[in-house]
Amino acid sequence: MTKINFERGSSNGSKVKFYLALKKFFKKKNIIRLTLLTVFVLVCVFLFSLAKSNKQIIGVKTLSALNKFSNLLPITKDEQKELSVLNALVENFTQKDGEIKTFMLLLQNNMELRPGGGFLGQYAIIKIKDGEVLSSYFEDANLLDQRIKAKVPTPYPFERMMQLKNWKFRDSNFSPDFPINVEKAKYFYRLSGKGSTAFDGVIAINAQVLNDILKLTGPITVPGYATEFNSDNAFLKLEEVVEKQYIMNPEIDTQNRKAIMKKMLPIVIDKLFTLGNISKLTELAHQEFRSKNVMVNFSDEKLQALAAGVAWTGEMNQNWDGDYLMMVDANMGALKTDYYMKREINYDIDLTGEKPVVNLGILYKNTAPYGDWRTSDYHTYMRLYLPKGATLLERVMMNNISAGEDFGKSWIGFMGHVLIGGQTDVKIKYELPAEFPRDNYKLLIQKQSGVSDIPVKVHVKTKDGEFNQEQIMNSDLHFEVKENTN
Repeated sequence: MTKINFERGSSNGSKVKFYLALKKFFKKKNIIRLTLLTVFVLVCVFLFSLAKSNKQIIGVKTLSALNKFSNLLPITKDEQKELSVLNALVENFTQKDGEIKTFMLLLQNNMELRPGGGFLGQYAIIKIKDGEVLSSYFEDANLLDQRIKAKVPTPYPFERMMQLKNWKFRDSNFSPDFPINVEKAKYFYRLSGKGSTAFDGVIAINAQVLNDILKLTGPITVPGYATEFNSDNAFLKLEEVVEKQYIMNPEIDTQNRKAIMKKMLPIVIDKLFTLGNISKLTELAHQEFRSKNVMVNFSDEKLQALAAGVAWTGEMNQNWDGDYLMMVDANMGALKTDYYMKREINYDIDLTGEKPVVNLGILYKNTAPYGDWRTSDYHTYMRLYLPKGATLLERVMMNNISAGEDFGKSWIGFMGHVLIGGQTDVKIKYELPAEFPRDNYKLLIQKQSGVSDIPVKVHVKTKDGEFNQEQIMNSDLHFEVKENTN
């Protein structure tokens, strides 16, 4: 989580100084980089195994030795905590205890955004023993859903906006809270008749990771496919291979339309680990975890608590005692329009009245040049999570309002639409309870998995002055007003 302080100078009544409390994480932090890479490699090894028949050894022999010397390193307490957690997780995966550990991977396409990341298009089941991959099973989510005979009513937006009456595995990640999505995915997995859901861990991976990896590896080609994939077009080209021809020609068998994934993954991983610049690779690993493009969930309560302590579990923060905001989009257009969507947040709070009043602006821009088989006007079901007791006062460009409480917060839901090449400027005004704490003001903006590069402007008006800050949100943001003691 990025922490930003607002600080008002005492020598000049109007002068405002701004401080970034968290310095660039990777600067001269080679030990942390290496251990973050270890966990990232663990995920990659699972993916790599999808196309390999031989067992893959997970090499982490140096991790324990590194951890023993962590107290002597010039790293912060938080970084030491991450190092300790990584050590515990990887040791658990690789210990030679003769036990078989089973993991489920949820592969999500964030070109079609859902509250828990991207549309759940594929999944994999991986079994490991003594640090070796014993077996792997990879399947299209639609094939699993075809085996579900139970009639489970969908959440309201699916029925209202997509005319879907039955809820299934591919739409299971409808919560912004990853642990809830994990339990829902297990539920539908059981309904499909696949058997036990006693997984030791569940890992979600957004498609954005592929584009980010190709920024390092450079372009790749896959045998049997006349397409070059690079960091600019990987999303789009992969969609063309697995979607376009099948949409244009319904006579083609769709059962194995995503077979390219099995061929592509080992090529990507092989090329990834031949890179000479290990620093860039480890920065990528750090980026994917803190941006929630990779989220983990463990059945072992101790491991889950450790991962939650470094914010890798994709949970809604229910312990925060200050101001709060999380905006959660669900693409209800059934197409991949999120590739072209840009968002901006403008947050303005006035703490000087009887009750704190917030004016929130959310600007959506649909930059698609035209509509086609994968792109259309954008249709979203948005939920705003706010401090408990927040009351809506005014709204602009919000339709079909719904509201409730969850995760110890109040939420407002609405339907929004953005035309191709156009923009929609959503305006919301709401007030917080009179007893809301105003001294030592702090604000947490939690980031939704699957979105990135969102400009955020924050303006805070207090009895002591006004404060402004701007940031690009690629992880959770924490703002606080800090009085200058000089």
